[in-house]
Amino acid sequence: MFEVESKKYNVFISHIGKNEEEYSIFLNKLASAHDFEFENYSLLNEIAEESLEEQITPVGIVIILSGLYNKYKMIIQRQIDVAVRLHKPIVLIRPFGMENVPPELEEIAEDVVGWNAPCIVDAIEENYL
Repeated sequence: MFEVESKKYNVFISHIGKNEEEYSIFLNKLASAHDFEFENYSLLNEIAEESLEEQITPVGIVIILSGLYNKYKMIIQRQIDVAVRLHKPIVLIRPFGMENVPPELEEIAEDVVGWNAPCIVDAIEENYL
């Protein structure tokens, strides 16, 4: 039988410039997804506008953790602004354990999903550039 070569997805995951529990949990959840390869272009120690553009330019999708948006609106909004300017599709992850997302984020997102790994993978695959 022939093996199908899996595609590697280049992603940017919203962050606050340092390791944060929600970010770590999400990264582990995505890493545990079956038959899904990705490279994370987020650099935790880099949140300057120029650096964000360098992190987001090579990716095919931007993942926004809306729980971080609620706590660190200015930082995450800068990441969203760069993604929108670069015409990158945005997948919005609901706050951990909650259904509601900020309406202003829902308007710009291609998809909104919870923390179920197969749902996250489906949203990435369906909206990837």
